[in-house]
Amino acid sequence: EVQLVESGGGSVQAGGSLRLSCAASGFTFDNCDVGWYRQAAGHEYDLVSTISSDGSTAYADSVKGRFTVSQDNAKNTVYLQMNSLKLEDTAVYYCAATYWGQGTQVTVSS
Repeated sequence: EVQLVESGGGSVQAGGSLRLSCAASGFTFDNCDVGWYRQAAGHEYDLVSTISSDGSTAYADSVKGRFTVSQDNAKNTVYLQMNSLKLEDTAVYYCAATYWGQGTQVTVSS
């Protein structure tokens, strides 16, 4: 059974940091592109960041310079380091690579 499981979400004050993890089972991230998405309440899904099979990364303008995506193939896990969090970063965050995880809630408060 293929599963992507996100973890690391939580509540943090503005300016704080969180690191999200996306662990895969029954599936490997090798040779595939992985995306981090988020959905704020009442909004559409937004693409936050991607990491390609060649290691190249991309970010939405709203998170550039604050978020960093990385991948550990030995652990079959993709990470999203989120620094200098803002209120508007509050959302459910999902990782996706053909399959989608269940999401992890990130809440940023003032």
